Amino acid sequence: MEKIQYNIVRHPLRGIIPPVITPLLAQNELDQTGLERLVDYMTSGGVHGLFILGTTGEGPSLSYKLRYEITERVCGQVNAQLPVLVGITDTSFSESVKLAEKANSAGADAVVAAPPYYFTNNQSELAEYFSVLADESPLPLFLYNMPSHTKVNIAAKTVLKLSDHENIIGLKDSSANLVYFQKVVRLMESRSEFSLLVGPEELLMQSILSGAHGGVNGGANMFPKLYVKMYEATRSQNFEEMEKLQKIIMQVSSTIYSVGDSPGSYLQGVKSALSVMGICSDKMSLPGKPHSAEEKKMIQIAIEDLGDEWKT
Repeated sequence: MEKIQYNIVRHPLRGIIPPVITPLLAQNELDQTGLERLVDYMTSGGVHGLFILGTTGEGPSLSYKLRYEITERVCGQVNAQLPVLVGITDTSFSESVKLAEKANSAGADAVVAAPPYYFTNNQSELAEYFSVLADESPLPLFLYNMPSHTKVNIAAKTVLKLSDHENIIGLKDSSANLVYFQKVVRLMESRSEFSLLVGPEELLMQSILSGAHGGVNGGANMFPKLYVKMYEATRSQNFEEMEKLQKIIMQVSSTIYSVGDSPGSYLQGVKSALSVMGICSDKMSLPGKPHSAEEKKMIQIAIEDLGDEWKT
């Protein structure tokens, strides 16, 4: 099949692009059947693209073997019917470039990189790093602002500076800082082709109203219809529908993401929910661990309380 041209370089990528979880059977073994079911489930829910090997995909925790395998499998399954973004975040510049090359050969549309997360860098160093990475990448690059994990914020002015690079085409912001995001939107007013995406789904509605082009929302692994409908309602400014959907999104956040005392309860919750729903395994990469049987029961109750309307 001939590859569809999405023009993500010249036009912003819009819609709901779920950060796909990585279903595992063991630490270095992909749940291949579960991954296939999950991709089919989300695409049937109307999502506008897929982002693999991000934070929700546990990308930095996975072996390169697994990162290469999931890239090949997802790109092969999607078969150019939706844009696929591949996370290449790593502490090693060379390995990031290799991941970008693998994404390109597999048929992905773009790559996504957060700042290297061991040594802390200033804004000048970050700008230089991303510029060189974009020079080396065979695919267009999205910046990934994830300060809670990388210890550094990609400043709004740095985003503006990097947008001058012809191979840097967008920003995924997971800072949960709406003031920061609005500063970026204001600075990027003249760069209408530059994609602005947000991670935290609790702020999806507010971010789109502020100028975001879409969301990279983990909940869309479980309930793709819910986040697609929120995107559509906000784009059309259907405020009654937006208010209704926001309450449901917050219910997901306050129940499924809040079980247990682990700092990774969000990811545990998503994986437990998908396991309860019969889609894929809830195995997590080390040092993460899945919910206990008791905690998974709480997840099941939370899913039942949401009803079947949002499942595909």
